Amino acid sequence: MNAKGKQLLRHIAEAFLVGILIFIMTITNLFSAFDYMLKDAAYQIPRGIDSKIKIIGIDDRTLEQMGPIQTWSRDVYARLLRQLVQEESCKPVVIGFDIIFSGEVDAPGDEAFADMCMRCGNVVTASQFVYREKGEINKQGLMEYPIETYLMPYEKLAAVTEQGFTNVSQDSDGLVRRIKREETMQGETISMFSHKIYEMYCGQTGESLNEISTDKYGKSLINYSGKPGDYEYLSFVDVLDGKIDPRAFQGSIVLIGAYATGMQDNFRVPVGGADQMYGVEIHANILQSLFQNRFSVGANPYVTGIITGLLGALLHLLFRRRGIKLSTAVLLLAIGGYVGIGIWLNEQHCTIPLLYLPLGILLSYLYCLISGYILEKLRQRKMLAAFKKYVAPEIVDEISKQGDFKIQLGGENRDIAVLFVDIRGFTTMSEVLTPEEVVAILNRYLNLTTNAIFKNKGTLDKFVGDATMAVFNAPFDLDDYEFRAVCAAMDIVDGGAALEKELLEKFGRSVGFGVGVNCGEAVVGNVGCEFRMDYTAIGDTVNTAARLESNAKKGQVLISDAVYERVKDRVEVEEIGEIPLKGKSKGVFVYSVTSVKRENV
Repeated sequence: MNAKGKQLLRHIAEAFLVGILIFIMTITNLFSAFDYMLKDAAYQIPRGIDSKIKIIGIDDRTLEQMGPIQTWSRDVYARLLRQLVQEESCKPVVIGFDIIFSGEVDAPGDEAFADMCMRCGNVVTASQFVYREKGEINKQGLMEYPIETYLMPYEKLAAVTEQGFTNVSQDSDGLVRRIKREETMQGETISMFSHKIYEMYCGQTGESLNEISTDKYGKSLINYSGKPGDYEYLSFVDVLDGKIDPRAFQGSIVLIGAYATGMQDNFRVPVGGADQMYGVEIHANILQSLFQNRFSVGANPYVTGIITGLLGALLHLLFRRRGIKLSTAVLLLAIGGYVGIGIWLNEQHCTIPLLYLPLGILLSYLYCLISGYILEKLRQRKMLAAFKKYVAPEIVDEISKQGDFKIQLGGENRDIAVLFVDIRGFTTMSEVLTPEEVVAILNRYLNLTTNAIFKNKGTLDKFVGDATMAVFNAPFDLDDYEFRAVCAAMDIVDGGAALEKELLEKFGRSVGFGVGVNCGEAVVGNVGCEFRMDYTAIGDTVNTAARLESNAKKGQVLISDAVYERVKDRVEVEEIGEIPLKGKSKGVFVYSVTSVKRENV
């Protein structure tokens, strides 16, 4: 299998893992608290409260004037009802007491309240289940908490009112998001408080009941309509004292309940932020959702997991095989589209997890981005490593640090040192050796010259047959470049002596090196065309260095007087004198270097 086939298989395997990860997170609801937060932001958007739902709150002012609620005679509630129904034409459609009236308190008060409820004929009172703290697995394999006690209104009151349980269901993060519409106890089905009020209202007004979908636990998601304090609220004591016109309650649903923190009937809700919501307000929101049929249930997690897992796998393949711009656009569209679909589905009474697909594809995108970046860096390193075979490693490192190094046609005038070196006797020797032996000797020679040039921070310009050209102080500035060029020349000659001995023993033939070094201005840059360039130096300085090399004998380093003037304090030379050079009208004064002083190099 070729490299592309292997790469495709690797990408498919990665996509499969992404899909599996999203599937597992979805079916296990792995990060439920974070998913709840996203759902709250997307689904729980207050849409305005229904004015027909009114709250009479037992607030702090009521408790200050009337004392703790436990000390009240139930005649207080009878008096409140008289205020609400004193005019038959103005009375509320339904009155709901979110208060547990269990057990008898005082006979006259209890009887007065029960009689008043019977006269009204539209009162719903609260009951409450007390569940065991330890859950049990039922026949369907679901965890349930058996009912330990059922708190009912006292007997006379229960006989003349409808009852519904007021228990609310809290999610793992402590927020109230769901209702359980009904509960079964000893074969009897009991409706929740809000639903019982809803049924009575529809029965009184002739409105049709909306069916509520439930999940396997019998629960539905509340879509809140109002935040804490949004529903019209009146103080209990103001209504009791007749300060509120009874006509304010005409045709409405009146909920009566705790509206003071000290009564410990407040809960954290998705729309509350830092504020908590009283239980009576939660029931007001549930009632409005019942009227508007705005409850939802969770989609099948396995079906959702399969669909989102497949989508995540496909998107991973796209991220792997397309550029960053397209991948980023697709990522944003996918996340936005998925959340949009989730919001739309919630309006259709179905909820899906909003966290796991976006999280999975975001991790996939980042993985592709980071791995692509790492692979590109590795590719660049390989290219730079290859480039170091042609240019001194220090120069390559400088290029890689700059980052904005651009290869383009053109050049510049620079003062440089130029070195030429050639093998003496190579042509004669190559005539009597096999091609393999010739190549082996040539490679040994090129290895020697290249190492010497790079050791002294020069740039290897080119190989021309058995000749080598190097420049110093290009393409970047190099300190003491004239002396470094001379040192490189001497390293080549010194290394050549050892190589000559080895070749003589092995092939019965020997070679030597002639080196020429010159310095001065030259044009340095890329020459050629856009698709094929050569970085080199051209000009008289280069030509003179080449002529010096052609005049050098075996094992000799010839330098021009221009070089000598710059390095004379650190080299020992023999004067050769002025010699004519091919192509030049005037001769050049030449020196043969015998040794160099490297203390400062």
